[in-house]
Amino acid sequence: MQAPGGPEEDPSESFKFGGWSAPYFDDASGEMMQKQMKPADLLLGRKTFDIFASYWPEHADFWPGINDVTKYVLSNTLTKSDWKNTVFLKNVEDIKKLKQSDGLDLQVHGSGELIQLLLKNDLVDELWLKFFPITLGQGKKLFAGGAIPAAFTLTDSAVMPSGVIFANYKRAGDVETGTVGE
Repeated sequence: MQAPGGPEEDPSESFKFGGWSAPYFDDASGEMMQKQMKPADLLLGRKTFDIFASYWPEHADFWPGINDVTKYVLSNTLTKSDWKNTVFLKNVEDIKKLKQSDGLDLQVHGSGELIQLLLKNDLVDELWLKFFPITLGQGKKLFAGGAIPAAFTLTDSAVMPSGVIFANYKRAGDVETGTVGE
């Protein structure tokens, strides 16, 4: 999940495959991404926020409404931003309060460490995953941080001509076990 958008996006830990997703995005993938970029407030980790804040304010024509929605950022270091409608959160309790409040849906894009924190604290209602026909062998992992056991149900899926699979899952309670064949 590290640096899908470009070589300079996140070269931490000597990651050398930045931009790995670019060859797989075709018109069909672009259309699917536009559907997922519907108006919603964003919950971002600090590193993803830095990447977004340096790019999206000047490229909003590719993501209509990005500058108008509220960007909630979990950070222990940042307290202000020039990007309008940015609110900084300090901890999981702030996220829980936000999740219980009225308003637009919350979407998380990127933000690997934040997603792991949300998964550990049972704060994920849906997963919008993209599977690419590539292995990198290194880089940051989505499920590396000890997610709690949780079941999800597939709500939508599509396979792109490039081989990318878009799969949306909704939280479906606890993990159920059994024996195959019984």
